[in-house]
Amino acid sequence: MQDTILAMRPTRSVSGVRATRISVLIADDHGVLRTGLRVLLEAQRDMVVVEDAPDGRTAVAMTKALHPDVVVIDVAMPLLNGLEATRQILDAAPATRVLSATEDGECVRSVLAMGACGYVIKRNSFVTLTTAIRAISNGGRFVDPLVEPLLNGASGAGRGPGEPCIADAGRLTSRQTEVLQLIAEGKCNKESACELGVSIKTIEKHRQNLMMRLDIHDVAGLTRYAVAARVVDCPDRNVAS
Repeated sequence: MQDTILAMRPTRSVSGVRATRISVLIADDHGVLRTGLRVLLEAQRDMVVVEDAPDGRTAVAMTKALHPDVVVIDVAMPLLNGLEATRQILDAAPATRVLSATEDGECVRSVLAMGACGYVIKRNSFVTLTTAIRAISNGGRFVDPLVEPLLNGASGAGRGPGEPCIADAGRLTSRQTEVLQLIAEGKCNKESACELGVSIKTIEKHRQNLMMRLDIHDVAGLTRYAVAARVVDCPDRNVAS
């Protein structure tokens, strides 16, 4: 493990009062996992879970309201994926540190490029997770030892030549990425407009811009692109044990 874990420093609580515990927000669409993580993290003397979110959009809103020290966030989530949520979280709360907790290592470069300070694999130990939280809360970075080889060029991260990765979605604006995810999740224009609080005409405009920018001119193509770029998770993809 290359990162040096610094001595624990006092951290702020969500009320702005200095405290000795690291405030953590958990974002994952699996309720059992959120509950389990909350119990385990709150058993740590130096940590407190301030809230948990079932999707990326809720995670962004909760971060804006609570300003936790660390957000532990999954990549594949409904309404707003973890990568786009990370971008919005860091725009809204620059002092918050983001730790991506995923099923596999294929997104490590994209996660770090988006501004996350750490990356852990869900199938690794709970000790790895708590070590990562402590490391990034102290201003460091943490990459799960299981995926460090990917950063050293030892793997092609599972993509074929020319296939998009989630970082490619950086070509899109934040709102275009949100609309792309909603399209890929099967939302119609009316549902997308309701979800984002905008007019149907605005959604139609975003859809047109998406097709022009990506040179993809049908919903099926946009959906395939979103899955390949990991803006949404593939429904039949095997989940790591």
